[in-house]
Order: sequence, then C-alpha cells, then structure tokens
Amino acid sequence: MSEARKAFEQEVRRNRACLEKHLDAGVNFISFDGVVIEDSVEIAPGATILPGTILRGKTVIGAGCVVGPNSLLENAELGENVEFNQSQGYDCRLADGVRVGPFAHLRPNTVADSGVHLGAFVETKNSTIGKNTQLSHLTYVGDSDVGKGCNFGCGTVTSNYDGVSKNRCKVGDYVFIGCNTNLIAPVTVGEGAYTAAGSTITGDVPAGALAIARERQTNKEGWAETKLAPYYEKQKKKEN
Repeated sequence: MSEARKAFEQEVRRNRACLEKHLDAGVNFISFDGVVIEDSVEIAPGATILPGTILRGKTVIGAGCVVGPNSLLENAELGENVEFNQSQGYDCRLADGVRVGPFAHLRPNTVADSGVHLGAFVETKNSTIGKNTQLSHLTYVGDSDVGKGCNFGCGTVTSNYDGVSKNRCKVGDYVFIGCNTNLIAPVTVGEGAYTAAGSTITGDVPAGALAIARERQTNKEGWAETKLAPYYEKQKKKEN
C-alpha cells in the first residue's frame, strides 16, 4: 500500500469519526457526502451542515445555522441562525441572522452585524457592515466601514486600491447606494444620503444629500440605425 493511500485512508477514518461525534452531539446532517470537518471546528447542537461543506481551522458555528451545500469556512465565527449557502468565508465574523450567498466570497476581516444580507456574487474584505444592511448581488466592498440599514444596489464597487496604497470608504447609516455606483476611496457618504445609479463618487457626500456623478443623457437620432445595419441584416436572416 502506498504512503499516499495510507494517509488518505487515515484521513477518511478521522473525518468519519469527527462527523459522527458532531452527529451524536445534536448537529444535523442530511448526508455525509463531501462533508469534511477538521477536529478544531466547534458546532453547536441544532446547526445543520449540508453536503459538500468543508469546515477548517478555528471555525465556530452557532445554533440554528445552516451551512452549505458546497460551502467552505476557514477560521470563521458564525452566530446563531446564520444561513451560509454555496459560498466561501475566511477569517470572518458573522453575527446572528446573517444570510450569505449563493456564490459569495468573504475574505479576511469581514465583520457583519446581525441581519446583514450578503447575496449572490458579493465579495467583501477587511470591512465592517452594520446591522440589517443589504448587499444583495454583484457588489464588492473592501476596506470599508458601512453603517446600519444601508442598501447597496447591484454592481456597486468600492475602489479601494489606487495602485500604490489601500484606502477606506466610510458609509453612514441608512444610506442608499444606487446600482453601478463606484465609491473612489477615500470617500465618506453621510447618513441618509443617496447616490444616483451609475455615479462615480470621488468626493464626500453630505448627510441627506443626493450625489449625481454622471454626464447628462444625449440622444443622437438615427445613429444606431446606420451603425447596426449589418447586425440587423444578420438577425433578420436568422428569423427567416
């Protein structure tokens, strides 16, 4: 028997014993398929671990959490009743009732307060996110301090790296960030402020203000008809 096979079989036995230990302690499993849990992981009774989940390091899972399917957590702390669906998290802390995923990536030093939603294709890093704030989809928040009760529209990006150094964004409570907003750090958005969709914010926004940073729309009549004539012809041939 090869050394690789011996090591593999030893790890299989260790992992099986670890899973059965958690099962006997009151952790819920639908199936052990693809579930790998290191011995250093702590899971409270009543938590549910779904197939394909990998838990590493000093990860702590609170009661009522549902982790998976197909998720990876390393050195992560989850409070109670956290939903962590098809996502990855490293060195992060999530308070009670946080919802993550699918396909989110929580990088080190992400701290989310209770009720936060980090949805589909959201990435966070070195940031604090206040209670009940919503980052629902396609958003990057890095090196930022975000208040409570905020809503980040689809496509929001904190531009935290200028090629030389990392800079922080500060977003107050109850801020509404419009879709496809770029926050060019360092910048502060005051409490209750609003950014218009498609804006690139390079200066501080006062509390309660509307920030608009985009050119006014101009329509050039007939321009598309000429430019896209070959495209129209190709599409019409497909229809016939």
